[in-house]
Amino acid sequence: MSSNVRHVPVMLQRCLDMLAPALTEPGAVVVDCTLGAGGHSEALLKAFPEVRLVALDRDPTALKLAGERLAPFGERATLVRAVYHELPEVLERLGIPSVQGVLFDLGVSSMQLDEADRGFAYAQDAPLDMRMDQTTGISAAEVLNTYPPGELVRILRAYGEEKQAKRIVSAVVREREKEPFSNSARLVELIRDALPQAAKRTGGNPAKRTFQALRIEVNAELASVEAAIPAAVAALAVGGRIAVLSYQSLEDRIVKGVFAAGAATTAPPGLPVVPERYQPRLKLLTRGAELPTEEEIAENRRAAPARLRGAERIREDIL
Repeated sequence: MSSNVRHVPVMLQRCLDMLAPALTEPGAVVVDCTLGAGGHSEALLKAFPEVRLVALDRDPTALKLAGERLAPFGERATLVRAVYHELPEVLERLGIPSVQGVLFDLGVSSMQLDEADRGFAYAQDAPLDMRMDQTTGISAAEVLNTYPPGELVRILRAYGEEKQAKRIVSAVVREREKEPFSNSARLVELIRDALPQAAKRTGGNPAKRTFQALRIEVNAELASVEAAIPAAVAALAVGGRIAVLSYQSLEDRIVKGVFAAGAATTAPPGLPVVPERYQPRLKLLTRGAELPTEEEIAENRRAAPARLRGAERIREDIL
């Protein structure tokens, strides 16, 4: 099955509409910081015939497949192997001082979820890998087998918001002494056995939060998001727009904080006139976070947790 068929971009039309006012000028540059299977990128290139696309992804497989998908657009599309927090270095290398649009579709891509051997999905047995770039870094199995118990508890609580972290980690430590973890099914079964009945009755698959926490740890996702969103805002030209899709509260909280800070005045209280350098540099394009429609969720269940926030750059930084 081709990636074009399998992967339905989340909130696609809303993202295009949000970025559209900034992408109408010839020579406009838009950055897709999370290329994945290339669905959002392809739609951007089709919708805005004058635009140049720069697309980032750390996953070599994603770059290869998306490269085939975007080949018809020729030199209008520049694909770069990079993590999204490396955006400033990528733009500098390409000689692009500022951009008109930036899109983030955070979290794990549909393509990675669908490839069983990547170990992202708790619904099918697979090696516990979870690296978005399988050529570097440590796997989820290594995290489970080598991290001290206290560190594992911290990760499950901080990144998975897992209330039963101590129970799960106690079971992991006990089991890893018998045999190191290698596959996802054993971990899923362990979590089911470790949780009290009440905790298993709500919130979907009981392994969901642990898998999320391991994935975030393995890929240093939150640290990347914390660096990437401010860097993307800084890269925007005046009038440029940024749209960010998040799928869990930890990411959305970071995006909300960066946008809120950019849209606030930084003037000391009590000034009769606020100087230009203290004025907001962002205008918010969403009231809170926008959610997918019921129709979209019915067509694409992976859209259900999505939260979309947008902002427009309204002034330059003044030192």
